[in-house]
This record gives sequence, C-alpha cells and structure tokens, in this order.
Amino acid sequence: MSRFFKGSDSESESSSSDDEINVPRAGTTAPRPVAYAFSDEEDEPKRIVRSAKDKRFDELREIIKKMGNHKKIKDMASVLTDFEELGKAYEKAKKVIEKENQIPRFFMRCLVELEDFVAECWEDREGRKQMSKNNAKGLTTLRQKLKKYNRDFESDITSYRENPDEGEEEEAADSEEEEFEMEIQEDFSKSRTKEDTKAAKKMAYDDDEDDDDSEWDMSSDSSSSESDGGEGPGTTVYTAAMFLKKQPGEDKKEKKDKKEKKVRRKKEEDEGGEWEEVTKGAPMIKEAPKMFAKDTEVNHEAVMKKLNEIISARGKKGTDRNEQIALLQELQSIADANNLGPAISMKIMFHIISAIYDYNPNIATCMRTEMWEKCLNTVGELLDMVEANSDIVIGENVLEESENVTTPPYRIRGCVLTVVERMDEEFTKMLQACDAHSTEYVDRLKDEKAVCDILDRLQAYTVPRGTTEEICRVYLRRIEHMYYKFDPEAYDNPQTENKTFQEMEEMCKFIYAKDLTDRLRTRSMLCQIYHQALHDRWYEARDLMLMSHLQDTIQHSDVPTQILYNRTMVQLGLCAFRKGMIRDAHNALVDIQSGGRAKELLAQGLLLQRQHERTPEQEKIEKRRLLPYHMHINLELLECVYLVSAMLIEVPYMAAHEMDARRRMISKNFHHVMRMSERQALTGPPESMREHVVAASKAMKTGDWKACKNFILNEKMNAKVWELFYKSETVQEMVTGKIQEESLRTYLFTYSSVYDSLCLHTLSDMFELDKGVVHSIMSKMIINEELMASLDEPTQTVIMHRTEPTRLQSLALQLSEKVSSLVDNNERIMELKQGNLFFQKSGGTQDRQDRFQSNYQQNRSQNWQDRRNQRQNYSQRTY
Repeated sequence: MSRFFKGSDSESESSSSDDEINVPRAGTTAPRPVAYAFSDEEDEPKRIVRSAKDKRFDELREIIKKMGNHKKIKDMASVLTDFEELGKAYEKAKKVIEKENQIPRFFMRCLVELEDFVAECWEDREGRKQMSKNNAKGLTTLRQKLKKYNRDFESDITSYRENPDEGEEEEAADSEEEEFEMEIQEDFSKSRTKEDTKAAKKMAYDDDEDDDDSEWDMSSDSSSSESDGGEGPGTTVYTAAMFLKKQPGEDKKEKKDKKEKKVRRKKEEDEGGEWEEVTKGAPMIKEAPKMFAKDTEVNHEAVMKKLNEIISARGKKGTDRNEQIALLQELQSIADANNLGPAISMKIMFHIISAIYDYNPNIATCMRTEMWEKCLNTVGELLDMVEANSDIVIGENVLEESENVTTPPYRIRGCVLTVVERMDEEFTKMLQACDAHSTEYVDRLKDEKAVCDILDRLQAYTVPRGTTEEICRVYLRRIEHMYYKFDPEAYDNPQTENKTFQEMEEMCKFIYAKDLTDRLRTRSMLCQIYHQALHDRWYEARDLMLMSHLQDTIQHSDVPTQILYNRTMVQLGLCAFRKGMIRDAHNALVDIQSGGRAKELLAQGLLLQRQHERTPEQEKIEKRRLLPYHMHINLELLECVYLVSAMLIEVPYMAAHEMDARRRMISKNFHHVMRMSERQALTGPPESMREHVVAASKAMKTGDWKACKNFILNEKMNAKVWELFYKSETVQEMVTGKIQEESLRTYLFTYSSVYDSLCLHTLSDMFELDKGVVHSIMSKMIINEELMASLDEPTQTVIMHRTEPTRLQSLALQLSEKVSSLVDNNERIMELKQGNLFFQKSGGTQDRQDRFQSNYQQNRSQNWQDRRNQRQNYSQRTY
C-alpha cells in the first residue's frame, strides 16, 4: 500500500508500521551496515613477515635509488652523503651477507657505476670549474673516500667488470617478485576504496525509489529467499575480489610470464644474435644518412668538395667536434674504398689530426685521455703513410692553388714537423695536468716511449729531404727528451764511447753550426752541459759553460730558456759537489738559493707572493711553464748540498776572522739559518735537515769533527738526501774527508794562540788524517799567511810565532777603529757647516769655493794619514 493513501486510524497505523520495514527490491542488495558488509577478516590485509635479509637489502636498494637521482642532477654533496649512508647500511647488513657468503650483485653494480661516474666527472675539467664550491669539495672528498673504500672489494669489482651480466637474472627475478607483491597490495587497497564509494552512492540512490516498487521487490525477494533457503540475491556478501579488475593470482601469473619471457629473450640474445620483436605492419628500416647521394659518382672532385664542406664548419659555434672527426674518418674510408690514391687520403688525415687538436677549445688545458690515445695513433698512421709514399711532396710552402691530389706527382700542403711538435706539447700538458703521485701519471708517462719513437721516425724522414731549420727543430726535440735521463753505463765507463753521448754531441754540433735563430743554439748547449754534469763530467761541462758566455746574455732570453739555464747551473753545482769542488759548488748554487725562490726559478711550482698577488692570467701563464714531475730536481737535496758547502767554507773563515769587524759574508742564507737557530730559547735535538746542518756547524767550530760527521751523515739524512745520489757511498766518503780537513783548519784558527808548538803526529791522530794531508794543510796555511808559524821538519812539529794579538788587544783595535771613524764623521759635518756659513757671509765667489774645497781635501787626507800612523805605532807597541 502506498504511504500517501489516507484511510482509518487502524489502517494508517498498520501502514505506518509496514512502512518502517525497508525491504530491498529484486536485483539489489539490502542496505546493510558497512561493518556487516565488510567483515573484519576482509578489512585487515594479510600481515607479511619479512626476513632480515629482505629488510637489509631493501634498505640498501632505497639508498642506491636515492643516490641515482642525485647523480642525475650531479648533486655531488648529496651523492657523498648517500655514499656514507650506503657504507653504514652495508655494515648493518654484513651478518646477513656473511651467511649468504656472497656480496649482492646490485651493491657491486652500484660501486662500479659510482666509480665510473666519479671518474667521468673528474676528467670533465670544464664541468668541474662550473661546479659550486660545495659540489666541487664533495666530488674531491667522494673520489678519495671511494678509492679507499673500493680497495676492500678489488677482486669483486674486477670480476664484476669482467662479467657484468652474470647473476643478473636471479637478482632481477627476486626483485620483481617483491615488486609484484607490493603492487598487488597497492591495487587491492585502491580498488577497495573506489568500489566502496560507488556502492555507497548506489545504495543512497536506491533508498529514494517509490514504495510500490519496494513492496513488489519485497514480495519477490521473500519468495526467492524462501525457495533458496535464505541465500538469495538479497543476502549477497561483499568480498575483496568483487572490487578487483583481476584476481591477485592472475595478475601475479601474468607478471611471472613476462619475467620468464624476458629471461628467455636474454638467453636467446646470448646464444645466437640479436632478438627483435615483430610488430604489426611493414617493418621500418632506419638507415644512417649517407655521405653522398645514391647516384653520385665518388671521385676526387666529390671528395674534395665534401672535405671543404666539413672543414668549413671548423671553429663555428655549435659545431659538434666529435661528429666532425667521425665525418672526416668516414670520408677517408670512402676515399680508400674507391681507390682515389694516397694523396687525398693523406690530406684528409692532416685534417683529422687538426680536428683532434681543435677538440679542446681551451689551449691552457690538456686533452682527454681517449682523445690523446686517438691523437697518438693517428699521428703514427700519418707517419706510416708518409714513409710509404716518399714521392709525395709535403710542405708548408705548397700553396693551396698548386695542390695536386689526383695524378702524380702529388703535392700536398701540410707540415709533418708541426703536427709532431704539437703532439709533443700536448704530451707535456697531459703530464702537467696529472697528479704526480697517482697511477694516472705513470700510465701517461709510459706513452713517452711512443712519443720518442715518433720523433725518431720523424728524424729519419726529415734529415734527407728537410731544410736546415727543420732539421735543427727535430734535433732539439730529440735532445729535450734525452738530456735529463741518467745512463748508469755512461757514468761507470766515462772513457768508452757511449751511443747516447755520441748522438747528442752530433746533434748539438749540427745546431751550433747551422742554427740562425740563436735560441735553438742556446737551448741545445744548455742541454748538453746538463747531460755532461749529470754524468759527473765536471771539466767538460765547466769548460763548455765558460766558453759559451751564457751567463752574460741569459737575461735577454725567453723565460723557458732562463728556466733551463737555472736547471743547468744547479746540476753543474751538484756535479762539482760530487767531485769535491766545494767552492765551485757553492758559487754555482748561491744565486738559486740566496733568494729562497728555488722552487719557482726551477719551474717546479708556484710560491705565494707577499708583495702582490698574481692575476688569473699570470697564474695560467706560469702554470704552463711548470715542468713535469719526472724532470724535477729534489729541492731538499739541493738545499742540503748548498748548506753543507757553505758550512765547509764559512765556518773556517769565521774562525779566522773572529775579531775582524769588517769581515765579509760569504753565504747570507747560511748566516740567516744560524741566526734563526741562535734566537731559539730552547734548542732540542735536530729533526729537520737545516737543524742537522746547524748542529754540525756548531760542532765544527770547536773542532769536533766526529760530532759534525754524525750530524751530517746519519740514517735520517741518508734517507732524505744522500741515498738520492748514484753510488752514495762515494759521496759520503768525500763529505767525511772534507769535514775532517775543514775541522782541522778551524781548530788551528781557534786555538793557535794557546799553543807554543803542535806535533803533526798528534794532529793526524786527532783528526784521523794521513800525515801527508796534515802537512799539506799546515803548509798552505803558512804560505797564505793564515797561520803565523813555521814547520820544523826533523821533529815534525809546528812552532807558533806569537804574532797574533790577544783577545783583549783585538777588542782594543776594534774600539780604536770605531772611535776614529766617529771622529772623522764629526769633523766632516763641522767643516761642511762652517763652509756654508762662510759662503753666506762673504757672498761666496767661485774662486773662494774652489780654494776652500782644495784646502778641505788636503786637511782631510793629512788627518787621515796622521791617524793611520798613530794606529800602526800603537799596534807595534802592543805586539
């Protein structure tokens, strides 16, 4: 009955009571509470119990994923943080990994990819310059930490690089299964939420339907429910599967099938060729654009036209340099395939090398490693072509209009010498840019053999057909790769003719005779002097340096030549020291060591300047002049040799002129080191090289030669200095002998006033010298009037003459000299003042001025002569 029908009260009551019962219609579900529709068992997802291995590995994967995102944007500071977190997470997972007895492949892949990524960023010098300060610091720190961290996994990383695909299938399968479970749970939760909202909307719509339909539905539903035993459509129970598009098992099954298909495809690719998926429709074949059109005839004109087209893009903004090199190489292969002759192939090869040199737009930076290797191989191929086709005329004097690449005789514009010189310069840049203490520097240094081989081949090609200037340039390049290399055979057998010495002498003589620029002659002469001094040929090197007179004109040379001159003088000084020429060694090294700028003068590094800072341009220019590390001279060895030479000269001189107020200073640097030591309040045992020399000097002043020797020659000094010499035992014996001789001289200067006579035998035993050596030293001192004594040959004694003043007399003489100089100054000042007053009062004519000046000079000379006579009389009385 309709609820809008109005009847009696009883009927209305009965109808109202009937209306309170909401009966669903057929085909719909009864509106039931949500708690009833979805039971607790259906609401709660199944709890997944995960093993410790899965937890730890998932933590590692999350960090690796985060690191990958940071690598994409090159946020090096964040990558460093992720790497540190990865190390901590790996430490936590170590127990699990030890149980598995295998490091996970994804972790090794992360380390290998991170190592390659850091190496790529480090080689990209332009990119590093554009990095922020934080990212640049992060990259440097990450490189150091990663290198140190990967040492523990060297064998695993090596095996992974050899077989990167091994074990990837199992790992992919495990990771995909975990992803499937996560996706099923997410799909399940999303679908439940979506279907619940739809069901709620539908039930709200059904409640607003007419009562007539509901009554009809009630009757039909009740009948159906009775017939079905209470399990009809009106009592449908909602389950999770009703709201899913696919059953969980089906979805998982499909994804497993995809995974098996992927693994099967991988195996097929490994077993036999490439696997290609067939799509609907006709297959589309993509071909690379061809160099020439299909119907174009490939001849000399077409190739030259294409070559000019490629070269025209050289240097333009936006030109892909890699693509330009690839196009030129492809054009060369096409020319070779069509047998267009060796001339056109050689011309293209010249342009390929030029494109490789142009790859790096900044002249101050070096090539990348792969480009350098390509350059080395390409120059070698060019020399092969040049040697195989000696009839082809190649030169810079060949004009482009007169080139002929079609028919013999061939003529090509180009210069093989310039190409090789540029390659040699790039090799030097590569060594300058490498870290001197890294394996990269050693790898690059191995290429020097290939560079020297190319120079030898260039010399063999240039000498028969080149001009005099070109031959001199080739010779100098070879000399500059030879002069600093030590040959033990030539050192041990100086009398025999050595091949290296012969070659260098022949090349240098040719340059001396034929060079017209004067620069090549100067550099070759300095290289020859350096090479002679390196092998201890002291007299040859010294004579060549004195004959060249380079010390008078070197200041007018260019800076690299001045650097070479400094290096040559240093090597000459070291050679003199090894030969026992202490004074010559000191004279050769004093100019380099006196200013404290030896590192900069030898082009082995830059020093901070206090007065003014360098501009960026000046710093770039000076860095370009720096020498590669393998050509450096040890600065600590150089300073030690200089200070020891200064000690052996200066200490006896100071003892001989102790009371002389006007004694000259032989070595300023040595005196500065001594003064700095005397200023110290507490003096401990020596640690540095300078402190050892200072302690040895103090011992020599007292004549204690054994203490002096122990300070100079000990284990610490041997490791730092003396073992750097070839045959260091010979050098140490020479230093010991010099210390004994100079200690004897110092002892005689200091204590001669105490003795009446000295026995030569006693001095020989005291300083452990032969009697002949002691006799020679004493005789020289007496002849040079350094010691007032006489030798008694029968008794082998030295008798002192007592002509030296005592200490008190010496101090009195010094005081008298200072007082006399003070009186001279006062008289000069008074006379000048009186003369000025006289001229002002009298008007001062020119004659009076001249007369006054002459009288003043006469009086001054007479006063000086009188004072000199007085001092002589006083000294005779005191003696």
